Amino acid sequence: MRRTLSALCLALLVCAPAVRAQARWPGGQVAVVDQESRRVLVLQSAEELMAYRGPDRLPVVWGWSADREPELADLAPARSWTNPDEVKSRIREGRRYLLTTASGGLAAVVDTATGRVHWAADLGPAVNPHSIELLPDGNVAVVASAGGWVRLYAASQGRRAAAFAEFPLAGAHGVQWDGRSSLLRVLGGSALIALRVGGTAAAPTLTAVRSTPLPGPGGHDLAPVVGAPGRFWVSTSAGLWSYDPSADRFAPVHLAAPAAEWDVKSVGDEPGRTGRLLTAAPEHTGPCDWCTSVISLHRPEGVRVLRGTHLYKARWWGH
Repeated sequence: MRRTLSALCLALLVCAPAVRAQARWPGGQVAVVDQESRRVLVLQSAEELMAYRGPDRLPVVWGWSADREPELADLAPARSWTNPDEVKSRIREGRRYLLTTASGGLAAVVDTATGRVHWAADLGPAVNPHSIELLPDGNVAVVASAGGWVRLYAASQGRRAAAFAEFPLAGAHGVQWDGRSSLLRVLGGSALIALRVGGTAAAPTLTAVRSTPLPGPGGHDLAPVVGAPGRFWVSTSAGLWSYDPSADRFAPVHLAAPAAEWDVKSVGDEPGRTGRLLTAAPEHTGPCDWCTSVISLHRPEGVRVLRGTHLYKARWWGH
């Protein structure tokens, strides 16, 4: 099954340059990071996914892999792209970028229209990069769970810019730019930290302005609440929460099945549409204890099984 799936996925991605040239997707499509095929995949809309029942073919409309990028050869993708673990879509100055990291050490920002790498770095195999964010000035923040830090790289200075500011944070897992307050919000294992960015684009600084204890241990995902701008989704080992910075308060988020609130690796609401939630959580039954082949929809409920995949995170692509 895996060989068949990989071959079909490859066939679907052969035309990737043509798709990149268009780089236009309607809202409601879903992006996943698949550790089995070592690819980021953008899939058809949730409606089409829910109606799709074929067992051997993924409805891929765009894909990217560091393994296929000659310009990343200096960053040893065979090792640094091991276990990709983040996928985000960001728009800056009218261009859409893929933001991605891998446990093997790679962090990258990719222009989806051209496929060119805007910025990339190999942070090494020991730190476990876990999430990434693109700031308005073009700099890039990366969090590393094993490294225990957030770094703000001066990516605006070049495609391999290596200068950075660092702030220590045990269990760092999530990072989001808060445009309303101009703060960088970073999720650790036990606290949500708000950082002010100072200095210059070439020599940034990070200063903590608030530290809020999490309502439960094991902070994992941090994502904006699209339907309530200014608020954030937060997942912990045993819960799902909404965080309101103005009140500095967490509110529990309850799903139809309480078990669906546990160990959530990624969470987000559909942009500009129904407000449906999309989550990914490990099944703890396959050869990959931390990944899944299922993405879940909530409000209304639904699941989509993508057979043969080892998914870590799934996010709405439109945001």
